[in-house]
Amino acid sequence: MLQIKNLHARIADDGTEILRGVDLSIPKGEVHAIMGPNGSGKSTLSYVIAGKEEYEVTEGEILLDGENILEMDPHERANAGLFLAFQYPIEIPGVATMTFLRTALNAKRKAEGLEELSTPDFMRVVKEKAAELNISSDMLKRPLNVGFSGGEKKRNEIMQMALLEPKMGILDETDSGLDIDALKVVADGVNALRGADRGFLVITHYQRLLDHIVPDYVHVLSGGKIVKSGDKELALELEAKGYADIIADAA
Repeated sequence: MLQIKNLHARIADDGTEILRGVDLSIPKGEVHAIMGPNGSGKSTLSYVIAGKEEYEVTEGEILLDGENILEMDPHERANAGLFLAFQYPIEIPGVATMTFLRTALNAKRKAEGLEELSTPDFMRVVKEKAAELNISSDMLKRPLNVGFSGGEKKRNEIMQMALLEPKMGILDETDSGLDIDALKVVADGVNALRGADRGFLVITHYQRLLDHIVPDYVHVLSGGKIVKSGDKELALELEAKGYADIIADAA
């Protein structure tokens, strides 16, 4: 599904190299977690996969179903099946949440050669997804993320993912700023989307998220490279001992 081969990337403005040879393969149906200390390149990895223009890839490939997405614009990557859930979803005053959701969904349908959903069909689908994620009708009536709590923003973003049904979901520190109740709601939404034809890359600082979204594999990113991989027990080890020993062993 998603293959990252010898990926090197730097900040476009000043040339600072962040990723220094990332290799990662996520097959269909699997959830992989990336953990690592601050400044290790975790969020940069998610941004580079999504195509954020502030970063320049200098070497390597990112393949989605065998196709090199580095040659695609961000919207083309989204249409190909990528979805990025941001650490800090932004507020967009003046853009109604429902308008945003309908525009995004119909753009994806158009790219797939499908007809746009009618208003009644769209409303029905949104209400079903909103109910599953404890999103109120009041939230749906507001401008996108404006006045939302951290948990509401994350639930809204997971609803977007549920509507778009991507092949590969990338969650960049989705647990940031969430209390335990909001975390469980968000995790339940992600788990409901797990399936044989969809993969996930979950980026997090803390093992607590992985109690709810249990990964198939955990990878440690340090210094722009993956320095250790293991099963879910690796996350427990990191929680108990920290990163120092693993980073020292990799040096």
